[in-house]
Amino acid sequence: MPLALIMSSFVAASRIGGAAQQYVLAAHKIDPVLAPTAMFGRTPAKGARGEATSPDVFRRMLGDIEADAVFGLVDLILTGHFSSAEQVEIAAGVIGRVRNAGQDNALGPRPLVLVDPILGDAPRGLYVRPEVADAVARHLVPQADWITPNLWELGFLTGREIATAAEARDAARALGRPALITSVPAGEGEIALLYVDKARAVLLAHPRQPSAPNGTGDLVAASFGAGLVEGMDPLDAALRAAGAAAEAVDAATAWKATELPIVSLADRIVRPTAAIRTEPL
Repeated sequence: MPLALIMSSFVAASRIGGAAQQYVLAAHKIDPVLAPTAMFGRTPAKGARGEATSPDVFRRMLGDIEADAVFGLVDLILTGHFSSAEQVEIAAGVIGRVRNAGQDNALGPRPLVLVDPILGDAPRGLYVRPEVADAVARHLVPQADWITPNLWELGFLTGREIATAAEARDAARALGRPALITSVPAGEGEIALLYVDKARAVLLAHPRQPSAPNGTGDLVAASFGAGLVEGMDPLDAALRAAGAAAEAVDAATAWKATELPIVSLADRIVRPTAAIRTEPL
């Protein structure tokens, strides 16, 4: 049975962060283990006041997960929100320990590391502390097999102003990590993911809704990671992730839902039918 270790936030009533990713991974029959970096009742975007997991508690929690011999079962490590630079350093050490744990009982030969560098967005800019953003860039991005930044985060990581898909492609290749970039401009009335590896760059576009619940980036990262664990070609996994995000946003719009309906849409997230326009760059 495949297993994923998530190090990100837990938000009880909102379909964002690691808690939402648990549902996405479970729909793909991947067992999720969440070590929360922060805990909230609902999204902080609505003014919720939560609490960061102290580094001591975070370290002990991960130590207990390791003590149950879970590290040797991990097929996917998914990192997201961090509240402190010390948490990031702990997570970076855990990645190394998982990779050294031996994968005799895991589904794949080695754990895949997917880093979603949750740092900020336009126009607000950074919404984590600068030292957290610096720690993610220094300690996590270099260990990633894949990164899933939004357009603004990719610009932050590369020190570039990025306004177009072509500029995003060039920035990702300069960073030296395969990437699935969210919130990329496409054609009129569209929003896109941009898939970039050493050989390929493909825009995956779908119609933009006037508004969308928070959490689409979390959904994309988990869906893409699930596809990698399942052995899909990465571009096919990215195409499915784009379809899953479009499916969820379209349903939320039709149902006037304030949160992404991940649980009710589980089958459609695993097998999305939303139309995605592909454009090689």
